[in-house]
Amino acid sequence: MENEKHVYSVWGLPTEEVRERVKKVMKTLSTEFNGPEFEPHVTIVGAINLTLQDALNKFSSACNDLKKAYVVHSKGVSTGTFYYQCVYLLLDSNPQVVAPSDHCCRHFGYERPSPYMPHMSLLYADLTEDEKKKAQERANAVDDSLGNLSFSIKRFALYQTDTEDKSLKSWEKIAEYELE
Repeated sequence: MENEKHVYSVWGLPTEEVRERVKKVMKTLSTEFNGPEFEPHVTIVGAINLTLQDALNKFSSACNDLKKAYVVHSKGVSTGTFYYQCVYLLLDSNPQVVAPSDHCCRHFGYERPSPYMPHMSLLYADLTEDEKKKAQERANAVDDSLGNLSFSIKRFALYQTDTEDKSLKSWEKIAEYELE
């Protein structure tokens, strides 16, 4: 069993105040547009297949070398082209935000399939373009200042994230690291 591989991701976690604020928007969207509930996060390392021990070792190594908390700035609510980026808060992709992800990706041996786009998903769903626009408008109606949000990423978390499980019921936090 210890050599069994699972899918893992590294998430940057917002402060508790921002978590609660974003969670309110996410709850409204998941209820109205039939999406699963999940924790607010910024994906640092996307889905990668590893054994648990390998994932923990890489996570620990990456976090120990990184250490520093950093601030992200939102650029507004956007819509994407696939389930896991249906409606999201687009974040500024300045070097201060991209560098921690690049650093962690190197530690995990993760090669991105596309350029890094820092974001915080608000809704996972398969929606039409019209439905996405309605969800985007609804997010802005629930919290009209999301587009001007700035917050610190002070914690990283290692999650087991089976991307085939769209209910997210199998997703679980494995480890967490407090940044300085």
